[in-house]
Amino acid sequence: MSIQAEVHATTGGFSIDAAFEAPTGSCTAIVGPNGAGKTTLIHALAGLIPLQKGRIVLAGQLVDDAAQGVHVPSNRRPIALHSQHNLLFPHLSVVDNVAFGPRCSGEAARQARRRAEEWLDKLGLIDLAGLRPTQLSGGQAQRVGLARAAACQPDVLLLDESLASLDAETRTDVRHLLADIEATRVLITHDPVETRLLADQLLVMERGEIVQTGTPDEVAADPRTPWTAGLLDINLLTGTATGTEVALDGGLSLTTATPMNGPVLVTFSPAAVTLSTTEPHTSARNTWQAEVARIQPESDRVRVLLGAPVPCQVWVTPQAVGELGLDAGTRCWAALKATELTVRDA
Repeated sequence: MSIQAEVHATTGGFSIDAAFEAPTGSCTAIVGPNGAGKTTLIHALAGLIPLQKGRIVLAGQLVDDAAQGVHVPSNRRPIALHSQHNLLFPHLSVVDNVAFGPRCSGEAARQARRRAEEWLDKLGLIDLAGLRPTQLSGGQAQRVGLARAAACQPDVLLLDESLASLDAETRTDVRHLLADIEATRVLITHDPVETRLLADQLLVMERGEIVQTGTPDEVAADPRTPWTAGLLDINLLTGTATGTEVALDGGLSLTTATPMNGPVLVTFSPAAVTLSTTEPHTSARNTWQAEVARIQPESDRVRVLLGAPVPCQVWVTPQAVGELGLDAGTRCWAALKATELTVRDA
């Protein structure tokens, strides 16, 4: 394993209690709501926050062991850390910023510069090599910071929302580049596309703890919290099952194709719900009236958020929004087939 971490740490009155492992060369995506402890976990791996309890092994090197009093400084760990705050050296050119890491590792100036130019070229920045950071846009500075981190050739690359300020086209290019980096990568992200394309495993954090782990497909198939379901574009409801009937906590009952008993989680795709202005007469076993809480256009589709009695999101086309006259406050009918529901023990 490239990463073996048991992290018990406190900073600013906030505590985290998290443990995970990551194979060499893998990518682990850490997801969760704001304030969940994602950055705190990354900073503990980087050595910026000491452990109260636990231990961390990175690329075979013991860097933290609270019981033995071991705490290796950040600059002696086999890591590179990149965050939204690039902290580029304002007095150095772009190429010298990128070459700084290799130079600190003892690499000769000429070789460090050559490596820096290679990474700038990979990130489409070679034409900016002679500029100073103040002459860069936010997205350009973000890519320079990534180049500087990658040029260090770390065993472990820690990325704290590193793609957040990039435009859509550049983000796609950088994703492909990150996928090819040989280092073990740990990535904080709020982008479901990044989790799907880059991550070998997901760590879902809430309230300072890891509440779910698994591959992106495993987590998408069985999200354990509403936040996780929302990130992965899945509706998640809770209720109590009696046979094929589930009494939702919100009051309505849904018919499923899977008999269960006791507390359950019910999931379904936003694409599985059909909306209409009049009561539907179809084969769908579940129909209900709802009020549109909000409408969110998203490229070639529109996300319609429905309120009680079944709070959920529905995908429709822009044409359907116009034909149905949907807007915040509009009353409509929803239909959902029993076979579209997945039911699991809570």
